[in-house]
Amino acid sequence: MTETPEPARDTQRWVAEPAKRPGRTAYQRDRARVLHSSALRRLAGKTQVVVPGESDFPRTRLTHSLECAQIGREIGQALGNDPDLVETACLAHDLGHPPFGHTGEAALAELAEPCGGFEGNAQSLRILTRLEAKTFSPEGRSVGLNLTRAALDASCKYPWGPDIDPRKFGVYADDRAVFDWFRAGVPAGTRCLEAQVMDWSDDIAYSVHDLEDAVVAGHLRLDRLSARDERSALVALAASRFATVGTGELDAALDRLVALPFWPVGYDGSHRSLARLKNATSQLIGRFARAAETATRDAHGAAELAGYGGNLVVPVEVRLECEILKAVADRYVMSGDAATRRYAVQRELVHELVELVQGGAPASLEPLFRPGFEAAADDAARLRVVLDQVASLTDVSAAAWRGRLSGSP
Repeated sequence: MTETPEPARDTQRWVAEPAKRPGRTAYQRDRARVLHSSALRRLAGKTQVVVPGESDFPRTRLTHSLECAQIGREIGQALGNDPDLVETACLAHDLGHPPFGHTGEAALAELAEPCGGFEGNAQSLRILTRLEAKTFSPEGRSVGLNLTRAALDASCKYPWGPDIDPRKFGVYADDRAVFDWFRAGVPAGTRCLEAQVMDWSDDIAYSVHDLEDAVVAGHLRLDRLSARDERSALVALAASRFATVGTGELDAALDRLVALPFWPVGYDGSHRSLARLKNATSQLIGRFARAAETATRDAHGAAELAGYGGNLVVPVEVRLECEILKAVADRYVMSGDAATRRYAVQRELVHELVELVQGGAPASLEPLFRPGFEAAADDAARLRVVLDQVASLTDVSAAAWRGRLSGSP
């Protein structure tokens, strides 16, 4: 069986690679490649919001990616997307995130100016098309997982470079060739429907699950959301992140959430209260997913949608509810004194680790990265390899590397 169910252009790979066994579609192969990748496994040791190891309950980047994939697969399938294609994009969307979550990403971005910046989404593309060890071109260059054109496009949350937006972008200058290949013929800056589904599924997963993790970890007592001063602070924080709406609309979104019949009124760690919290999690995911499916169908009708045949429609009221939940995690988990001190320590660790790896390279690099460093044409290209190495590490291994290279425990 050949890869014929999907349009031939969409299933092209950067390097032609016949199937190893019959009976699978191109997108099933893509999904398997990401699922079996070492980059995905490493996400088990990378911070989502609550620090891995703080307890056995909170999400890591890996569990978040798996949950995002489940949500995206079902939304996409309901709209007519290939479910394996959407799941591949969801599994791949966080592969480029470095140790220590957004703190690590910000620290690397501070150091990466000489080589064109650092951004987790651009790093994900680099892993998919270059760094992950799977396939080589006839010329001997690694092409990463060698995913299909459609899978790379669906995984690209920000389809532009730092020249368009230096804060959020999806490609570095030296990965432009493969980016231009899979984006050929597509209007600049637009996203396929599968990428839009991936992005909304990401928002659903981390906004809802971060609320759940914050409650279970003891960072948030749910009754605090009834206090006027707490509500005002939360709404103001959400407004600062979603500047196109006023606090009144966000306050109304919070009112809608806490008035839902399944909204958890308290949590004491008991089996029954955990069950109520888990039910609320499931109900919120369903609420956000159904709202997008219904609004998209209302806009486009009943036809199967895929690629650039339509856009995902998410009602603004639902987006505001999602923003309120994001603000909950921001206020009660990421903004406390203990968290602020921890972020400062992590930032310093990343800065020191980059300096140590850079000073000892190429011997300080893993064998996977040494050839790239030795072949680099200039200091900027060598710095990029150093950043690739540090970004690949987990939270625990980053700390261990810093101790080993500095000679301190």
